[in-house]
Amino acid sequence: MAEIKCIIFDCDGILVDSEEIGNSVLLSMAEEFGLRMTLEEAMMIFCGRSLKDCLQEIEIRINQKLPKDFESDFRKKTNEKYKTELRPVKGVKQFIDNVNVSYCVASSGPLDKIRSNLSITGLTEKFGENIFSSYQINSWKPDPEIFLHASKEMGFTPGECIVIEDSKAGVISAVKGGFTVYALANEYNFQLLQNEGAIIFYNFDELNDLLFRKEYRHLNEDRKINK
Repeated sequence: MAEIKCIIFDCDGILVDSEEIGNSVLLSMAEEFGLRMTLEEAMMIFCGRSLKDCLQEIEIRINQKLPKDFESDFRKKTNEKYKTELRPVKGVKQFIDNVNVSYCVASSGPLDKIRSNLSITGLTEKFGENIFSSYQINSWKPDPEIFLHASKEMGFTPGECIVIEDSKAGVISAVKGGFTVYALANEYNFQLLQNEGAIIFYNFDELNDLLFRKEYRHLNEDRKINK
């Protein structure tokens, strides 16, 4: 693998453990309008997509329009829960402390939400101004522009960067942009993410081994060949 010069982190599900909180609120609110979906299904379907896309998906499934204030109510409720329940993803702080190359955040979420979530979880100082949002460029995953924008702003080509993701939309976005992408997986979604072209890892200790310990580099190459 070529030398890594920059790491581009997704935010939700990679830096902050927000996906279950957000999807739980979304399901609870949407159930009032007839949506029937498990949390596991919601995590598979909605993670990595813009909220607009998620709401459109719900409307298709319930065959009706959601109220105009649904989005604002959802953001208000999730923001309140984030203040008391949001935590950094296990191991990510230690992983970042070991990184000796440039890095940044590139997320589909609004910029103020990204900054707020990083602040709540004590990650703000690690990223400074290296935070990029799809709302800044009006392009959302699975389109590749957010990652291309982030790499350009950081001063690197896609081939000099890797992307750290956890969703199907995010993996597709990174692969389309020409990036090597590593995906934080679980027992339910690892095959899905791998099929889209991601190199799978299950915790940040493993990712640290894959990227920075020479004795594990052959595992990385094997995973790329078998993806």
